[in-house]
Amino acid sequence: MARPAAARVKVLDAYISLLCEEGERAATLEATAALAGVSKGGLLYHFASKEALADAVIKLSEELILIDLKDMAQAEEGPAAYFIRTSAEVNTELDRLLVALHRLAHSGVEAATAQMESINERWLAALMEEIGDKDIAHLVMLVSEGLYAFSGTPGTWYARHFEGNLSHLLELVPQLKKLGTNNQ
Repeated sequence: MARPAAARVKVLDAYISLLCEEGERAATLEATAALAGVSKGGLLYHFASKEALADAVIKLSEELILIDLKDMAQAEEGPAAYFIRTSAEVNTELDRLLVALHRLAHSGVEAATAQMESINERWLAALMEEIGDKDIAHLVMLVSEGLYAFSGTPGTWYARHFEGNLSHLLELVPQLKKLGTNNQ
């Protein structure tokens, strides 16, 4: 009798949670099974090893990145504004997967590093298509990374200076795009 797919999802979600909250070393098969509420044998039924779990994270990240890139391309506000706006969103399913990928990459999982590089290349290509200037596209990526980093930082500095003011930053995107046009 096949075990329910729900158990597989629970195990993968538990592994992602452990990666995000405690890091790759803490995301053992035993800890993952315990957090998922399954036996180690139940975990191994769905994922034969930690490598299989890492591969599943990478595969799921690819599925969500394809959705994100599609949403980015179709965003009424344009890819650059979409990218900046969504970079300030934390604790989304995509965010959790990106954090998990980073943790895997930092622990030496080469496929996770390759996936992160691929994701960044595709985001940059989408920005380049709209902006047409590599330096301005890099600027948009770095602004987005800064927003993301500050939004997850403890303390009140970010909240006092930027929280709720994202619309002001997004209003600058057309000016950035004009700079890109002027540089061509």
